[in-house]
Formats: sequence, C-alpha cells, structure tokens
Amino acid sequence: MSEEAESLRDVAVAALLTADATGKAAAARRLKARWEAGEIRLSADGPDMPRRPARPARPELLPPAAMPKRGRAGTARTRFALLHALAHIELNAIDLAVDMAGRWGPEMPPEFTSDWLRIADEEAQHFGLLSALLGEAGGGYGDLPAHDGLWEAAEATAHHLQARLAIVPQVLEARGLDVTPPMIERFRAAGDEAAARVLERILADEVTHVEAGNRWFRKLCADSAQKPEDRFRELVRIHFRGPVKPPFNDSARSRAGLTTDWYAALGSADSPSKP
Repeated sequence: MSEEAESLRDVAVAALLTADATGKAAAARRLKARWEAGEIRLSADGPDMPRRPARPARPELLPPAAMPKRGRAGTARTRFALLHALAHIELNAIDLAVDMAGRWGPEMPPEFTSDWLRIADEEAQHFGLLSALLGEAGGGYGDLPAHDGLWEAAEATAHHLQARLAIVPQVLEARGLDVTPPMIERFRAAGDEAAARVLERILADEVTHVEAGNRWFRKLCADSAQKPEDRFRELVRIHFRGPVKPPFNDSARSRAGLTTDWYAALGSADSPSKP
C-alpha cells in the first residue's frame, strides 16, 4: 500500500462527480488501475456519497415515457439511436459500479471492491467502444435525448446493499442478457458486423457482472441465514416497479447464478409493495 494512498470514498466520489462522459470513463479505468497498484486504501474517509452523479450537458434527459420510439435496427438512423441508447446505459453502469464500490466497499471484504472496480472499468470500455461506433457513424454521445430512469434504482436502494445487489445487477443488468442476443442478430442482418462484435463483447462481460452481483447477494444471505431465492423475490417486489418481463435468456442467466426458480414467478408480479 502506497504511503500516499487516497481513500476509496474520496476517489469514488471524484469519479461520480466527473460530468464529462469521456472523462468519467477514464476516471473509472484509473480507479481499477490505482486499486490494483495499492494506491487506494479501503476507507470511508471523505465526503458523503452523492445522491446523483454528475452528468454532461448533453444528452437531454427525458422521462422514459417521453422518449421517441427508435424502431428496429434495419436502418442506419435506428441503429444509431440504439447504439446511443446503449452508450447511455453504459455511462450509467459506470456510475452504478463506482457507487457500489464507494458506498459499501469500506465495510466489505477487499474482493468486493475489486469486483466492482473491475466492473466499472469494463463498463467504461463498453462506453468507449460504443462511442467509437457512434463516431464512425458521423455523430457522438449526446446527439439524441436519453431517459433519466436508470438512476432511480440506485436512489431507491442507496441504504440497502442487499436490495441494490438484487435490483441493479440481477434485474437491470440481467435484462441485458435477455435483449442483447436479438440486437446482435439485427445488427448482423443489417450488415453491421462491427456493432455486432461490440455487442458480443458486452454480452460476455455482462454475464460476469450479473454473476458478481449474484455471488455477493448469496454471501449476504448466507451470513444472515436467508434463502437467497426467496429474499431476491421479496426485494424485487418491494423495490422494482412492475414485472420482471420475459422472454428470458435462461442459459446466460444460469451461467450468472440466476436459475429460473429465482425469477420466473416475477414475470407476473404486481407493482411493488411498500416496505
């Protein structure tokens, strides 16, 4: 450990409060490198975790219901819109992973921080790959509006690690396992092999992200003598609005530890009950 090591809380907050999207991605990549070099100490010394991360001036953030329809990936315009939406998801995913490490890392084993800073680094790489595709198409991140619903799950679970692990990696990221394979096929059918390969890379990484969430969730449940499948369903019904919608990529979910008995009954879940 370096004598000049900064606290995990300090560096996580600094990354979250980086507004520029490219700068945020670079900050996330530095976090992982510095953690592995022993330049970050596992400490909560520093400012409180921010309620919301900083965001660039563009894109314009809209309520999900106000977002324009993208259509399918058959035209260059709709493919650009889909890549832009994915880039926005990855930018949020950077913040979600950094927030996970900075908020709970100091009270968890060091391996927890290693996992979430690795995930933040990979989400930053994904953002970079998607940004490059947008650039090759003659545009960039910020050219289209994006919805502002992705951080709501973080705000709703800011003081509950089990709930955060249930909702973010095991519901929101697991949804990516379901919807990405059809997107890959649509891009490939449109002759966009470069985008298809990027999405294949993202899909492979996301399986490991969901697995990390599942593994730490199982550990917390074991520590409190809870059955993880039951606890997962309980927390989803409390903290996630609406059903966990099929169709499911059962194979990818199973590789991540989410077997069908965890989520199948949630497909017809009612709106969440209040804790």
